[in-house]
Amino acid sequence: MLGTFVTAGVLPAAADSSPTTKTPATEAPASAGLLAAMQRDFGLTKPQAEARIAAEKAATAAEPKARRAAGASYGGSWFDADSGRLAVAVTSNASPATLTSVRATGAAVRTAAHSARQLDATRARLDKLDAPDGVSGWHVDPKGGAVVVTVVADRQGDNDVEQFLDRARAAGPVTVEKTASAPRTFAAGTVGGDPYYTGNVRCSIGFSVHGGFVTAGHCGQAGAGVSGWDRSYIGNFQGSSFPDNDYAWVNVGSGWWTVPVVLGWGTTSDRLVRGSAVAPVGASICRSGSTTHWHCGTVQGLNETVNYSQGAVYQMTKTSVCAEPGDSGGSFISGDQAQGVTSGGWGNCTSGGQTWFQPINEILSRYGLTLHTA
Repeated sequence: MLGTFVTAGVLPAAADSSPTTKTPATEAPASAGLLAAMQRDFGLTKPQAEARIAAEKAATAAEPKARRAAGASYGGSWFDADSGRLAVAVTSNASPATLTSVRATGAAVRTAAHSARQLDATRARLDKLDAPDGVSGWHVDPKGGAVVVTVVADRQGDNDVEQFLDRARAAGPVTVEKTASAPRTFAAGTVGGDPYYTGNVRCSIGFSVHGGFVTAGHCGQAGAGVSGWDRSYIGNFQGSSFPDNDYAWVNVGSGWWTVPVVLGWGTTSDRLVRGSAVAPVGASICRSGSTTHWHCGTVQGLNETVNYSQGAVYQMTKTSVCAEPGDSGGSFISGDQAQGVTSGGWGNCTSGGQTWFQPINEILSRYGLTLHTA
């Protein structure tokens, strides 16, 4: 896992303030700060960043329509940054009418060797296997048309890794890629900043929901008390799951309240949250955390299984965004759409790395919560 636990994200106002004394920032989804962050992290000009944000918004809206149009021949989708369009993989047996319907959504059609249903079935078979520490995870790659198993580079020759890969290849279409390090969670011991605390663990707030906020499950167990950045009492973990999942939610009371905002930490203006539409693979995404604040990257994989030392966590999203201890639980957001809470990864924000998050919609569904939106 990615080190010790991490705090991040949307902090509620201080307990001794009244909700009427502060109002969330109101800004367009493509604020000057967000554009500056994308220019920094993607090497874009301002017009290029503006164009990409608009194209990704269109692709996100088109994805569910394209999926329905493809039907059983659907092989997956991703955002193609070069063309600025959603790309949809469709199996070779798709009818001309199906192809026409997919293209009518604005998506570009690509040929898929396997359907998404076949790839998901392969991934599900791998989820039933006992993975060794040298295997860091696996996910469906719609662009490559296979399930990608990621192994730690210096562990690839281990007997238990080779045996796992043999079983994985027997389960269906599988490819193997190497990573520099195994993932770990991003929580930290008590340090200064804008955290929330449970015991001696500091973690970051993810997104406000009506009645509380969501965060990472590895940050605390159900019933544990939570205090804010000023050490005043906020509430308790009402539900928590880790491993298998990495999500939790905390109730808010004692003078604290929730707002539909993700902190920009001075890099960008605070972000209003307006929904939770899922960003496709290839789309840009940004993370807010109390240790490393605001960083951006791209979505690299959906529904990935991450093999932490504590056990596997399923249905995670992989990104190229960096994170460090203290960022756990923090917000992943694409434009003004909530995506998920920071779980773990490898690397840091000096040399780079990868970070996984638990998707927000699964958390909302699991606990019957409603996202607080602007």
